[in-house]
Amino acid sequence: MVDDITTALSRFKALFVIARNSSFTYKGRAVELKQVGRELGVRYVLEGSVRKAAGKVRINSQLIDATSGAHLWADRYEGDLSDVFALQDEITVNVISAIQPKLLQAEIDLAAARRPNNLSAYDLYLRATPRYYSMTREGIAEAIQLLARALDIDPRYCAAASLSIFCHTLNLLHGWSTDPQSEMKDATRLSQLVLSIDENDPETLASVGWGKAYISGESGAAAEMVDRAVALNPNSSFAWNYRGMTYVYAGQAEEALRSFENGMRLSPLDPMLFGIFAMTGFALIGLGRFDEAVAAAKKALHKYQTFIPAHSCLASALAHLGRDAEAKKAAARLLELRPRFRISNSTHWPRLYIEGLRKAGLPE
Repeated sequence: MVDDITTALSRFKALFVIARNSSFTYKGRAVELKQVGRELGVRYVLEGSVRKAAGKVRINSQLIDATSGAHLWADRYEGDLSDVFALQDEITVNVISAIQPKLLQAEIDLAAARRPNNLSAYDLYLRATPRYYSMTREGIAEAIQLLARALDIDPRYCAAASLSIFCHTLNLLHGWSTDPQSEMKDATRLSQLVLSIDENDPETLASVGWGKAYISGESGAAAEMVDRAVALNPNSSFAWNYRGMTYVYAGQAEEALRSFENGMRLSPLDPMLFGIFAMTGFALIGLGRFDEAVAAAKKALHKYQTFIPAHSCLASALAHLGRDAEAKKAAARLLELRPRFRISNSTHWPRLYIEGLRKAGLPE
């Protein structure tokens, strides 16, 4: 529910909306709203609770000025679980009405278009999401299975298909795939599916663009897609971060860094920041800023010690700096985690990154 409401609010370009990944870090914590406002860099905080029993759901929500603690608006909603999407729409409409005088109903309708036609498919998608966030081989495999079941129930469920694209691409990125060709075909098939469903959805465009850049090397077409994604929703941290990754592959490091800065501003506490730190490191290597790349890779590893891209980024940057002993240690750790790592499987990455891997002594 938080994800859907956040998505609807973020479509209003006049608003600056923090991503659900960051806002959810406060779940279950006793924290002052003024502190939340400072940490996220926002003036208003929307908070609430959801309770369900015997097929019914009750939602309490309130909008608070984080600088003063003043309550600007509050309401309570009740209904059947089968009406949960209608309740979400009602909450979003009322929140927007409290924030700005004009309500753009068309934007609410666009957000609603992302939803499945079946609550069971929605439930499977929700179960798949934390598996994806785990960034483990087992978690990604479970997510793919859950998303496949969701698509069996609702074959045109765009969000499930988009998340599945990420999962298949991650399998290729980390070398987890037992059948890379089949994995590529699945990602390509799903990309065609989501574009046929909605070619104007920002997250759809971002997911397909990243897949094109990484899997097929179509950097021109990929760049057009991710540019369009952030134009459609400049409040989407997801779109900005995947734009950044796409531009890393395209060799446009300055644009990649700008995208990551925007993405992190929109989601400063994102649990997936380790991935953005690592990708920032690749962009910095492309610009020859090797000391900064080392710092970015270490930030990523501080959050996720076994993240393969961060280890490879660190090895390359250290090698460029002539810190040979440290570079070889990083390369050894990389091969310990991924014994089949080969430079030949990384040819779509920036040239200086590849040169650094060779200097670090990693196998061709």
